[in-house]
Amino acid sequence: MPQFHQCPRSRVPPSDRITSGGGGRCGGIKQNQEFSRMDVPCPPVVDVVMTAYNSARTIERSIASLQRQSLRNIRIIVVDDASTDDTAVIVARLAAGDPRIELVRQPVNRRIVGAANEGLSLCRAPYVARQDSDDLSLPERLATEVAYLDANPDCVAVSAYARQVDETGRFLGTLSRPAPPAEADPRWFPSREPYLMHPFLLARREALEAVGGYRHVFYAEDTDLYWRLREIGRLHTIPAIMGDYTIHAGSITGRSPLNGRVSAVNSQLSALSSLRREQGRPDLSFPAERLAEYEAAETVEEMLVVAGSQLAGEERDYLRLAVAAKLVEVAAYRPYFLAPADCSFVRRTITRNWRRLHRGNASVLRNELVSLGTKLLYNRRFRDLVTLLPASLLGSAVGRVASYTLRHRLARLGAASA
Repeated sequence: MPQFHQCPRSRVPPSDRITSGGGGRCGGIKQNQEFSRMDVPCPPVVDVVMTAYNSARTIERSIASLQRQSLRNIRIIVVDDASTDDTAVIVARLAAGDPRIELVRQPVNRRIVGAANEGLSLCRAPYVARQDSDDLSLPERLATEVAYLDANPDCVAVSAYARQVDETGRFLGTLSRPAPPAEADPRWFPSREPYLMHPFLLARREALEAVGGYRHVFYAEDTDLYWRLREIGRLHTIPAIMGDYTIHAGSITGRSPLNGRVSAVNSQLSALSSLRREQGRPDLSFPAERLAEYEAAETVEEMLVVAGSQLAGEERDYLRLAVAAKLVEVAAYRPYFLAPADCSFVRRTITRNWRRLHRGNASVLRNELVSLGTKLLYNRRFRDLVTLLPASLLGSAVGRVASYTLRHRLARLGAASA
């Protein structure tokens, strides 16, 4: 049943016109549904910030999943980041039928940080949620997350698990289940991040304001936000699936090796930034123009020169190894491949610094290297494979592929004989 939350001034029951449809990955909302202003409880307890750029194909389903939330007294702030398709037209049409939706159009593209901070500046509810324009929330998501924060005043932000789906909504067979944020460690290679699934984030508005919102840590702005939030309160992942997370070739960090490099560098810089604050040292700066410098760099080596301009010697040493390890971690599951030069950088850097890793860190990194090698082998990228892995790990990758293949064939034989 739709819920009202801490809204004693509202005497209007939820609209009977809101029903579940069957057209979406997490259910849907009928396209001919209408909303009356009398249906909307006030004031909102959650402001949902959704940034969008050329999202015409997906945004209506995403917004529909928010309209179907059992927690009704919400506001949906959509920041259109100067889209060139029909994104704004679609949102304006939806807003005309549902007064909870507010469209903000930016005259120029400010990228995700500028768009997200614009949305945050408009938030007035005690809680702020995030959702991407191609992801879907289950109906109980916001109610569940609000209930958790209400019951745990020491917690400043919460998220949940999600199913991974492709662009058509097909379940890929895997879940996004980040490690507990309490296990974060900025001294690992790569850093163990206090990560929450960003498309399903709910945070206290006062906490977001206290840490200053998002910084220009491009392609790792969410991780950087979490490092800062954990300094003022606890982060938590609810161990339940609360939505669908879309993995597709056009995703911001999945579409190219270049963006993968920027993400790897900035995610590790955000860990160094956290360490500096922990040690009472001056924080790192993340100017907006830094992205152009990264994009002009042709290799990871050149990118590290740019990133290292404000680092001490030992910090540069950490960054180099941490970035190599992060490239491995991300490329193992993202839908792209490392460039040959990246493979060479990873092998050279990790080989030279292997003794810096303690046993637990070395074990994790070794497994991720083998996983990436297995991916390369499956995709017949043999040159990249031998560039990336030393002989001692090549055998492990080959053995893993052989084991998977054997199990698959045995399963097929068993099914055929049944």
